[in-house]
Amino acid sequence: MAAEGKSIDALSQFELTPVLGAVGNAVGFTQSTAHMLLAVGLVTALMLWGVSRRAIVPGRLQALAESSYEFVHELVVGQVGDQGRKYFPFVFSLFMFILFGNLLGMVPYGFTFTSHIAVTFGLAALVFVVVTVIALMIHGTHFFGYFFPEGAPKVLAPLIIPIEVISYLSRPVSLSVRLFANMVAGHVMLKVFATFVVMIGSAAGVLGILGATLPLAVNIALIGFELLVAFLQAYVFAILTSIYLHDAVHLH
Repeated sequence: MAAEGKSIDALSQFELTPVLGAVGNAVGFTQSTAHMLLAVGLVTALMLWGVSRRAIVPGRLQALAESSYEFVHELVVGQVGDQGRKYFPFVFSLFMFILFGNLLGMVPYGFTFTSHIAVTFGLAALVFVVVTVIALMIHGTHFFGYFFPEGAPKVLAPLIIPIEVISYLSRPVSLSVRLFANMVAGHVMLKVFATFVVMIGSAAGVLGILGATLPLAVNIALIGFELLVAFLQAYVFAILTSIYLHDAVHLH
């Protein structure tokens, strides 16, 4: 992390560059794509190796795999009900993929693919389509009654229906922007304070070292905060998906 002159370039970390040489350049295989595949591989390895022994007294990997499974399972069932069990694999896959994507960006030389709106909107659009299809499969055309609450005065239909439709269509936008914005903001702050450490610490004498102490302490605190945000954003994405599934299944 370096500053160009006296300016801080905090956004270059989000630039996409092709990897794998000419092949990657030809097919558009960037570090974002590579980290997505890495995230899928790590999640798969965790779940396969974590439960392969099925020990009564679990080891660290097994405990992590089991606790992740139970955490998301309780989240989905708690929001959707027993009908939500069939949708658990979908929510669990989203949660683990986003969580590992967020955490990979905290590793030196790693890349946070969830900091790109194209990725987060793609995930949010997938949730939107799946939830809508489930609602149509369960309720058929009765699903459209969702946009006009039962018992509401019919005279207010021209006002209520457009509001409900806009609110429903805005779900993928809010879902994607929330994740994208939090990841970008956190990593920008990290780079800014890390650059402060380098710039102030490069000053001559003890003054430079002492001056860099405060931004270094702030940066360490920010790293801890970003680790918490990485988990919270995956959790928020998963719980909102579960809430949308609840609406699709129960239609209220």
